[in-house]
Amino acid sequence: MMQRQSFLASQQSLLLLLARVLLVALFLKSGLPKLLNFSGTMAYMGSVGAPLPAVAAAIAVFMEVPVAIALLVGFRTRPLALLLAIYTIGTGLIGHAFWTMTGAEQANNMIHFYKNIAIAGGFLALCAAGAGRFSLDRD
Repeated sequence: MMQRQSFLASQQSLLLLLARVLLVALFLKSGLPKLLNFSGTMAYMGSVGAPLPAVAAAIAVFMEVPVAIALLVGFRTRPLALLLAIYTIGTGLIGHAFWTMTGAEQANNMIHFYKNIAIAGGFLALCAAGAGRFSLDRD
């Protein structure tokens, strides 16, 4: 007896494509300006206490532009999604250390920290599920 897939299950590849687009949009929006103003990115990295600001800026640009584009098109989705999950948790720990703050600054950074955690969860889901058929991976 043949079981019928639910509508959502039958749309899995489309939903995975949408997930990739939505997750990557944030990284491209923030990564392209970092690339175009690399000296400003290095200065910012220094201001937030990132170790080796030039290296930190290069890592940020690499993760937020070429790695994000690769994930968008579904190339090496599983390992890159895992890498972006780790990167996103790391940027939350470095850039939104709310536990060192007080008042409104603490509340704002706590929200951003937990958004990073949620985004990392999305990347981990992509790591587990793969990119779907609308991708270069076709898995």
